[in-house]
Amino acid sequence: MSKLGAAKIPLNNSFLHNNSVNLLKTEAMDLQTEKLELVRMVLETDNPSILATVKKFLTESKKVDYWDKLPQYQRDEILKGVEEAGNGETVDYEKIIAKHRK
Repeated sequence: MSKLGAAKIPLNNSFLHNNSVNLLKTEAMDLQTEKLELVRMVLETDNPSILATVKKFLTESKKVDYWDKLPQYQRDEILKGVEEAGNGETVDYEKIIAKHRK
């Protein structure tokens, strides 16, 4: 258990899948709302400086994501770790620390 005292949640494939699907649906709705709000704000502004800043930001943000910069073996290891956690194949933090403090 973490030092924050968070309750352990059983991480299995069904739990992760169901919650991931619900989270993605919520995020998609929230994302669409945010996009519409940004469009409204851009349409309402007459400030060329704001428009230039928004355009520059959006242009620069299209650069490659850090995930795409990772070597394939690192991506594979990360995904393997996520899958193992989903299958409940985890080790308690305190056990690891105790083992290495000896």
